Order: sequence, then structure tokens, then C-alpha cells
Amino acid sequence: MTNRSLFTQSLRAQIFCGLLIAAVTLGLTACSTQFYKFPQYTFANRPIPPSKLAQRVMVGVTANGGTSGSLQILDAFRDLRNNVQNTKPSFSISGYSSGFPNLILNFPSEITGYVYSNTLGDVQIINYGTESTVGSAGTFPAKSTSIAVPPTFGHVYSAEEGAGLLGIIDKTTGATYGLNLPNVFQVVVNQGDTVILAMVRNSNSLYRVIKLNANQYLTSTAAIAAIGAVDCQPFNLPAYCIIPVNTGTNANAFDRPTGAYFSLDGNTVYVLNCGAECGGNTSSVTYLSPGALQVNSYTNSTVPAQQNPNAFVSNLPVAGGVTTAVSDGNNLYVAGQQRQPDGLFAGNLSIISLATNAVTSTTSISDGTHTKILFADDNTLWIGSQFCATGERAARAAQQIAAGQATDQSANYNCLTRVVLPSGSAGPSASIIPAVTQSTTSPVVVPYPNTNQNQFYYGDLTGLCWVQGFHKVYTAYGGQVHAFNTADGSEINNANITVQGTALDVAYMDAVTDAAN
Repeated sequence: MTNRSLFTQSLRAQIFCGLLIAAVTLGLTACSTQFYKFPQYTFANRPIPPSKLAQRVMVGVTANGGTSGSLQILDAFRDLRNNVQNTKPSFSISGYSSGFPNLILNFPSEITGYVYSNTLGDVQIINYGTESTVGSAGTFPAKSTSIAVPPTFGHVYSAEEGAGLLGIIDKTTGATYGLNLPNVFQVVVNQGDTVILAMVRNSNSLYRVIKLNANQYLTSTAAIAAIGAVDCQPFNLPAYCIIPVNTGTNANAFDRPTGAYFSLDGNTVYVLNCGAECGGNTSSVTYLSPGALQVNSYTNSTVPAQQNPNAFVSNLPVAGGVTTAVSDGNNLYVAGQQRQPDGLFAGNLSIISLATNAVTSTTSISDGTHTKILFADDNTLWIGSQFCATGERAARAAQQIAAGQATDQSANYNCLTRVVLPSGSAGPSASIIPAVTQSTTSPVVVPYPNTNQNQFYYGDLTGLCWVQGFHKVYTAYGGQVHAFNTADGSEINNANITVQGTALDVAYMDAVTDAAN
């Protein structure tokens, strides 16, 4: 009886302890912090990605001199490259290995990205939901200086300056075409994939692509010459031709065109004329009618004007320079450079009123070739450039240092500008980011310098994206990732978002619209 009683008590004690441990474990589990959680219904029914990160910035990274590459994913909400528990040191796009991914074409609304590798000349398609590559969009025979993909994804266009080819991958048929256009270096396409424009280096001509249907095949050299085509491919039974844009009697409509911006309402094409900055004369914006530029806008009419309609509307000189642009529907914001009396160039932001078609203000910004421009939180506009240490600001800094003076903001020659847009009667206010001044006594230096340890200069800005609603922008700046607060321009500590290798481009994968990049 005694042994049985002891056995019963021992069994009860074991059961009790087991229940106690289970209860404590359940309590701890119920009370544990859930670092990564999504709402029951995600925005636009987007899938929850494998990383469990809700605010992701993708970074194109190269190593080993460009022979290998990767696409890293950063937590842009917490500014981390690892998870909070530190059990996963990094996140990346699975299946991607192309070298030198220097261009990300980001389509967060479509949960898709197109990444161009300058080493292989290929374009890989990235699925943002699965965080993996889903195949190749195609490979071009030569290196591209410009890639354009419409959000309809029906085509991929490539300007291959070295080979003198305008490449077209027609995904509807699976065919690839190479149109001969010597020195072509830029190509742009509108959202509807109905207007494709190409620019040629050191030229005042602008070209457009037309597609012929079965009743419009041109089968002779004379027929091709009749429409002024530079080239048609395939030659025997052409499907695509490239022809000059018709501007009627306006022979000087363009001055070193370097790009184009399509209006938000789709009614105007703004051609960006680089002017003196690109070896021409006068920088300007040329207004074109998109109806006359349609890819299917060609007929077999014997009347030349009906074959290639006049697209010219007007031209607006912009003294400050024009290489890139963005619009909010009321104004067109254009960035570029203006030649100074000493022969160097200085950067400017010009605001063009779309109501009056006039330049309303010009503001000094970073020097260099401006290629990045976007809106962000806190009523700010961000502009990035390359080669900014070769302009007027760098020369001014050298002069002031030689004179033993402390430099001022006008001598800050970094490549990123934060512009607070005008409200009411106030004008725009611009500052170079990061804000530094050089002095032999008390210098103000960059808070988180790159590996080159230059305390005053980061280098070229090659990537820029807006983390919508979180008051920050991410950049690929001087080959590394740097993030900044939109409220005041201060830099976020980048110790936990740096990447191993050279950062080439950035893209905000979870943006509400495609306008964040």
C-alpha cells in the first residue's frame, strides 16, 4: 500500500509538472513579440514575401570587378540588412547571379522588376512576391547605354551605342530585332507602349519607332527611303522601322536631345534638350504631340505628311540646363547644368509652369550629369547626379581652401540635392546632401563616409528611391548604400544597411505606385 501510494503521488507530481511546463510555455509563446506581421488583407492583395519584410529596398550589388553580382534586400522600415533576431544575416533575390546589375526598372504596382546586367547584357525578370528570378526577358548583342520597359511588359527596348543598334525584344511574338541607328544612346517609352523615342549622341535629331502591319510591308530600298526610314528590320519583310520625328518647318526643334518625359495626362511629350552641356547651344524643352508619334501611326499614303505627321507643338528655352525631369501635374521640374564664364558647368533646378509654359524659378543644385529625380515625403524633391566633382562647386572649394578659407554650402560638391518645394509665395530651398564644409580648423564632415574615407565627398549617385510614407530616401551613393531623412536631410546611420561589394542601384519594392523610383 505504501509503495502504491508513493507511486501515485509521483505520477501526480509528474503530470502536474508537465502541465505547469506546458502552461508556462504557452504563456511565453502568447506573450512573445511578433516582429514581422502583416495585416489580414495586404495592400492590393500582394503576397507575403519569404523574407517577411513589409518595406523592402532592393540593391543591385557587384563584386570581383563586375564578374559576379547579386540583388540584396534591405529592411527599409528598421534600416537593417538582417532580421531583428539576428538569425538571418542577410536577404537576397534567389536565383540571381548576373554580373554588374547596374539598372533596376522597378514596377511595384505590378510586383515585378527588370534588372539589366552590364556584364552579360541580359535582362532578368524579378518576382517581388516570391523574391526570386522568374526568367530572362532577353539578351542584347551589345552593351546597353539605356533600357526602356513599359508597364505593359510587351517589349524591351535597348540603346546599344557601341554597336549602333536600337534593340527591340517583342515579347508578344518572341522575336528580337536590331535597328541600325549609329551612336544611339538613349531610348524611352511611354506607359502605354505606344510611343518609342530614340536619341543619338552629338545630334540634333530625334527618332521614333513604327511598327508595320501585314498590309504595310516595305519590300524595297526605294519604299524604305520614301518614308525616310533610317533602317527597317527584317529587311525583306520589315516589322519595325526607325524614322526621324517630323517637326514640320521647325528645323531647329531639338538641341542635343537627351531624354523625354511623358505628361501625366498623356497629352504631351516633353523632349529634354541638353544644349551646351552636351556640346550643343541652347538647353530647352520641346513639346510634342504624342498622337503624331504613335508606333502604329504610319500609312501607305503617297502624301508624306500623312505617312509621318508633324509632331511639333512648341519649344521653351531653359537657361539653367535640362537633362532630367519630373512633373506633379502643375509644374515640370527639370534639372541640368549651365555653362559658367570660367567654362565649367553649374547645376540648376528650373520650375516650368504647365499653365503658362514659362520658367517660374531657377535654383542652384548639385553639379554633374543629372539622371535621378523624384518626389518624396515632407514636400521634398530629390535630385542625383554623377561627375559632380568636376563642376563649378568643386572649383570653388579648391579656391577657398587654397586661400585658407572655410568652404560654404555653395562649395559643397556632393551629388545629391534635397529641395523643399515652394508653398504659397515662398520659393524652393535647396541643400546639397550630405551638408559639409571644409576647413583646416573645424571641418564639418560626412557622418558615415564610404570606404574611400573621403570626409567631404561620397562620389557618384547612381541609385535613388523613395520609401513612401516613412520619411526617408535610400540611395546608391559612391558605391555604397546611404539613407536620408526627408524631413531635414540628415543621414540615417548606415552601419546596418551597408552591403558587401559595390552598390549600383536601389529600388523600393513595396511602393504604392511606380513613381517611387
